[in-house]
Amino acid sequence: MRKLSKFLLSLAIVGGIISCQKVPITGRSQLNFIPDSEMNAMALQAYTQFLTENKPVSNSQADMVKRVGARVQAALEKLLKERNQSNAISGFKWEYNLVDSKELNAWCMPGGKVVVYTGLLPVTQNEAGLAVVMGHEIAHAVARHGSERSSQQMVTNGLLQAGGVVVGQNPTLVNQIVLQAAGAGTQLGLLSHSRSQESEADEIGLYVAALAGYDPQESVKLWQRMAEASKGSQKPPEFLSTHPSDATRISRLQKLMPKALQYYNQSKK
Repeated sequence: MRKLSKFLLSLAIVGGIISCQKVPITGRSQLNFIPDSEMNAMALQAYTQFLTENKPVSNSQADMVKRVGARVQAALEKLLKERNQSNAISGFKWEYNLVDSKELNAWCMPGGKVVVYTGLLPVTQNEAGLAVVMGHEIAHAVARHGSERSSQQMVTNGLLQAGGVVVGQNPTLVNQIVLQAAGAGTQLGLLSHSRSQESEADEIGLYVAALAGYDPQESVKLWQRMAEASKGSQKPPEFLSTHPSDATRISRLQKLMPKALQYYNQSKK
């Protein structure tokens, strides 16, 4: 009982230090127990470790990933500046890499480190499809979804104390938690995020890709292709899943399309 009281007190102290925040663009309230500076440092360590085990590809496809990433990044910065929310990416050091893997996967670490897997490119098919995916993954980082997920996992594993994360207790586990929270090792990072986070990333990512000059209507085609590519895999029913079904995701994207097209038209001016 004494240990539980001490833990709850520590959690309350941390909760007081890290106040309730608003997710940029959507305005959803969230509570993260890990300071951004500490989360970004842990993410960089996990990302560096990942790249030692998964060497980046250097070819025309990798150039495309970097090109699309730079355009999406510029659009995000513009959108945040217009909303006086540039502090949301303060301390981000953007980087884009393509790694050789058959997985249909891509993710963005807190702090702006983006990885795309070669197995995803046959499904994205073109730069607009890739922009939708990269916008979605970047949105997870901007919305601090990885921090939310990491906070939950570190509380469960006793790695979170008043004042921050006790990395020294188990650095390997901390790296695993950060990578999983970012979506490394899962299909498009979908299994690591809640359905509300996925929908939020869809919305932010769609707007940012459109503002970058990519046709947002490609998002519907992309997820139709993703559904086709996923045929045969044993997906759980939506109510048991941590992410929306393909049909639900497509329906929501179609509802967001009028506003996304406004951003797309704005990009042409």
